[in-house]
Amino acid sequence: MRKQDKRWQTDAELWEKLRPIVREKRHEPTEAENMLWQRLRRHQLRGLSFRRQHSIGQFIVDFYCKKAKLVIEVDGLIHQYQEEEDSIRQQYLESLELKVLRFSNDTVLNNVDEAIKQIESCLHRTI
Repeated sequence: MRKQDKRWQTDAELWEKLRPIVREKRHEPTEAENMLWQRLRRHQLRGLSFRRQHSIGQFIVDFYCKKAKLVIEVDGLIHQYQEEEDSIRQQYLESLELKVLRFSNDTVLNNVDEAIKQIESCLHRTI
């Protein structure tokens, strides 16, 4: 039996607070998140399973592939004003040995195929 890495798990008390936020984000994704999700869901990309709006510790990431240890974030305009917070978040996720890919909303909306190519390239290097 494989030992599970507890560092990635969200504790039960925090999860109770995050759960409504996760549900809301899943039911009301941004246009860019929805566009990318349509390409990631149902094992379409290299047969891998992706989760959307997945909690890792105290953070909710846009997309997560456990097998590839990959987090994908789609950044809207608000991220221009929270660079420090994003940096802390990125450092935390990388401390868990996760690879973090970031795309702007514009990149996904205007060239989703390029975003998919970058994700596939990352997957090729990690799996």
